[in-house]
Amino acid sequence: MIEILFLWGLLALPFLLIISIKQINEYERGIRFLLGKYNGIMEPGWRIIIPVIYSYQKVDIRVKAVDVPDQDAITKDNVSVNVNAVLYYKVANAESAILKVEYFDYAVSQLAQTTMRDVVGEVSLDELLSNRDQISQRIQEIVDKSSDPWGIKIESVDLKHIELPENMKRTIAKQAEAEREKRAVIIKAEGEKVSADNMAKAANILASEPGALHLRTLQSINDLSSDQSNTVIFAVPLEILRAFEGKN
Repeated sequence: MIEILFLWGLLALPFLLIISIKQINEYERGIRFLLGKYNGIMEPGWRIIIPVIYSYQKVDIRVKAVDVPDQDAITKDNVSVNVNAVLYYKVANAESAILKVEYFDYAVSQLAQTTMRDVVGEVSLDELLSNRDQISQRIQEIVDKSSDPWGIKIESVDLKHIELPENMKRTIAKQAEAEREKRAVIIKAEGEKVSADNMAKAANILASEPGALHLRTLQSINDLSSDQSNTVIFAVPLEILRAFEGKN
């Protein structure tokens, strides 16, 4: 009987060895437990995990992207907005990620949602629209600090979309149109001022140089005569009329 049991033991040993070999990939870490108690970190490669006595849990340490769902928030100036974001994080400490928090991926997502609503509530609508990068950085810092005890490192947070109420969209569109019209009026006024200055300078030059006005008149007549469809009205300079008055 003992010999039979010994023979069965020899036959079962290779099978036990095969099922005890566990593979940890390069992008993973294993948390090993001995009779339910934490026993250490399993590095990449083949590792021996004896059934019943040992157990383990794999942790992916690659960077993960979490789509933070739409959140209704109210800005500092009482404007209701709907915002969403994408969060990038990785497990920096596999031991803490398993032992300190249950379902760390879910916990990170929930933390990001509440933090995003809180940060949006600290700024006005204008700041939210114009300082999106700074607000994203602020959310990242808060979530990273809060999730640090869990062994989580927040790589970045990016606000993807900010949805405004319809009445606020119309108001912003009107403001943008008014601003464009204002710039157009300013540019036109500046152009007219430059044109007037140039005309004043040209008039002074023509008045100060004898015969300059006559040459300019002849040049204008020559330009008009190049097109046969133009009707040319010749204006007699005042100097000629004054010359006739002197003879009378």
